[in-house]
Amino acid sequence: MKRSLPIIVLIVGLIITAAIFIGIKQTRTIDWEESFDEKSNKPYGMSIFYKELPSLFKNREVRTVFHQPDSYLRAHSEDGYGDYVAKGSYIIIGNSSYLENDSVDELLNFVDTGNTLFISDYYFAQRIHDTLDIDIDYILNETDSISYESLKYVNIEPSIIDKNEGDYYFSRFDTIHYKVLGHSKIDYKHVNFIQVPFGKGRIYLHLEPKAFTNYNILKENRYKYVEGLISYLPEDDIYFDSYTKIRTGYDGEVERESNLSWFLEQLSFRWAWYTAIIFGILFMIFNAKRRQRIIKIIKPLQNTTLAFVKTVSNLYFEIQDHKNLIDKKITYFLEKIRTDYNLDTSSLNDEFIEKLAGKAGKKKDDVKKLIDYINFLRSKNEFFEENLIKLNRHIEAFNTT
Repeated sequence: MKRSLPIIVLIVGLIITAAIFIGIKQTRTIDWEESFDEKSNKPYGMSIFYKELPSLFKNREVRTVFHQPDSYLRAHSEDGYGDYVAKGSYIIIGNSSYLENDSVDELLNFVDTGNTLFISDYYFAQRIHDTLDIDIDYILNETDSISYESLKYVNIEPSIIDKNEGDYYFSRFDTIHYKVLGHSKIDYKHVNFIQVPFGKGRIYLHLEPKAFTNYNILKENRYKYVEGLISYLPEDDIYFDSYTKIRTGYDGEVERESNLSWFLEQLSFRWAWYTAIIFGILFMIFNAKRRQRIIKIIKPLQNTTLAFVKTVSNLYFEIQDHKNLIDKKITYFLEKIRTDYNLDTSSLNDEFIEKLAGKAGKKKDDVKKLIDYINFLRSKNEFFEENLIKLNRHIEAFNTT
């Protein structure tokens, strides 16, 4: 051990020297990416606005939507399998180009029944342009990089958006039926905020999403402009779109970004983490030479299957891990289908339902209810005990009848 001590001291010294040198040389850079992420504290994230939503809409539910609007709104319609019926205001800020035609149609149907849609982005999905008959154009700021945002019917001073090379505005829209609510220039020539009546509801289209970001809300009194924009929404439940802020795997499950990623972005935390890992490896290397391996006592194997099952089931029940239990029940059920009926379960569509009903000798309607409920659970992000009970009831009915 005495011989290895100088080597350890030398390695530790090199690590500390490298950390100090890099800490001095490397300057912290600011990430100006326009992510519009409601969890991000970066300049163009929206964590402040997102945290203030419950106070802006007191006594109202604020729900974050991690799925395409078509699947979410269908599931939470009167004929869907959701825990509630979606009614209120659907908010999309930035990155709205992901909207597919089915999602646009479902959002328009949502508005048509008396609800509200609010989108703030530089441009929208082509389906929205075609349906609402609008065009968007762009104008450069010739003298500086400052834009002046004003609201027509709200008594506030024009808000400034700096670091802005130009402005987007509506170059064509129905001036008779659509209502102008705001402009991107102080001369009131470029409209960037309109209200569109649609069925029993309303659509609000806004062309400066940077107004909602942390950087602009914290500058001077610019938050008043955001309050003015939101003041047009009715006092109802809020559905905040976050589909583009997550990663969706091939099996449809939602994965959030790792919490460790934020620490690795910070220089001090990153080096502390790497240093701890290096010291741990060194400890294992040098400590392994000083200790004799423990001789394990091999006991005869016991049949503990029943006890294991009881322990695991009690563990899941006590911690209320409904998602894990639901995933396991679905996996076991589909494996049984593949084994008993030799069916491919990769696509649970109408063709699969018809084949399963024929081979199992079940009524097609009963099989469809079970498969539709499994597809619905795969699209959910939150689970409750009622979901687990209902799934178990469906599976038991299939196995016994």
